[in-house]
Formats: sequence, structure tokens, C-alpha cells
Amino acid sequence: MVNLKDALKNKISEEEIPTSFNIIGNIAVFSKLPDNAKKQKLIANMLLKLNKNIKTVLLKVKQFSGEYRLPKFKILAGKKTKEALYKENNSQFKLDLEKCYFSPRLANERLRIAKQVKFNETILVMFSGIAIYPIVISRNSKAKEIYGIEINPVAHKYALENLMSNKIINIKLFKGDVKKIIPRIKLKFDRIIMPAPKNAEEYLSLIKNKIKKSTIIHFYDFSQEKDFPKQSINKIKKVFKKIKILNNVKCGAYAPYVSRICIDFQPL
Repeated sequence: MVNLKDALKNKISEEEIPTSFNIIGNIAVFSKLPDNAKKQKLIANMLLKLNKNIKTVLLKVKQFSGEYRLPKFKILAGKKTKEALYKENNSQFKLDLEKCYFSPRLANERLRIAKQVKFNETILVMFSGIAIYPIVISRNSKAKEIYGIEINPVAHKYALENLMSNKIINIKLFKGDVKKIIPRIKLKFDRIIMPAPKNAEEYLSLIKNKIKKSTIIHFYDFSQEKDFPKQSINKIKKVFKKIKILNNVKCGAYAPYVSRICIDFQPL
């Protein structure tokens, strides 16, 4: 089978041939391509020709930004849409890539969390987006009930649709700011997941009165290689003075020498 590099040989320089791209369901996403528009079109159309499962090719033209941490894309070839149908971990999802925060590279991390869930747990997922953490956990564990909170109204709309398509009945979703909604939930949780690494430490105090003696918290952060995991643990200890570290995990590269990480811990 001819790969993209071989197919583009002698058509553009070797330095201009992309070395990687993401596939999100039926959409391929490039993060970096030559500036020349004709070369971008050539690469995109060649990818469509080589992979019949890909229906649209996008180029990311703006990184995650704004209140909802959203990117911007340019359609290079194929169907004129940014709405993807995506499958992972025995679950399926619909989302608009430009209107919902999403990373396909965290599929293994989401399954790692789901596999830790014990029978009959009640779980809180902060910043739940299109409900990918709640649904993956529901489909791959025997959790009793999962609560998800998301402020982005478009992501929340897709989350409700994804619950229906996956036939989930043990998830409750809330649209709004976690700072306003968490105090209204009169429960304590067995497990709390904080999958938004940007300034995550600012939200730790919200959950202090939502924990049991055995509650496990999954705290996500960005960390430079030289500071892992000490810096992130110190952030946690500013709120929870005594903790038991269960695991430190690097979930993937975010920038040169910077990783998205997760600290699994129990408050004591």
C-alpha cells in the first residue's frame, strides 16, 4: 500500500511532506503544512485518494483559545464539514471539531481511568465536554452514577446527543460553570475527574466538601519535564495538605519538553 510520503515524492520537497496528522472519525486534521495553498490542496487531495474512509481534510490554523478553548480549522479537501463521527473504547461520538474542545490522543488515558472504576461508584467529571469521559467510563465499568458538568452550550448539546446514541442511562449532565453547579449537587463522590489541565489548581477548593474518606481524584496539569511530578503535586498540596499519591502519568506531549500529566491521589 502506498503511503502519503511515497505518493508525494517528486511532487513536493521532502521537507514539505507532513510527517503526522490526526484522524478523528471521518476527518483528517493536519497541524502543520507548507504555506503554499496549492501544495496544501495537493497533500489533502492525495490523502483523500489514499484513504477512502477519510471524507474531509482540515488544517488547524489557530490553536486552542478563548473561554471554551477552541481551535480554528480550514477545509482543504473533501466534504465541507467540521462535524466528525468518532469511535473509541466501545463508544461513539458526534462533535464539531471547531466548536468543542476535544483530543483523540487521550483515548488510552480515558480507558485507563475507566478501568480503575469499581462497582457502584458515584463519579464527578468536571469540564465534561461532549461527555467523552462519562460515556467511556459508563461503557467500560460498572459505575453507579456519573455526573458531568460543561459550560460550552454546543459541547453540552452534543453530549446529550451522544448519551442517546450510546444508550446511556446512568449519566447526568449539567450545562454551566462548575463553580456554580458543584455547590448545588448535594452528594459526595467516590471519584472526581478534572480533565482540563489549564489552571486546574484553581478548582481544587470546589471539591473539598465533595469527597469521602476513600475518594480518588484525577488531577490533570501541564508540566515541564524537569518539574514532573513535583510541581503538580505542590499545587495539589496548597489545597489538600495531606495526600496519598497513587500514580503519576504522562498522557502525551503538549509542547517541546512539556507534557499533559495526571496525578491520581487520595486526600487524607
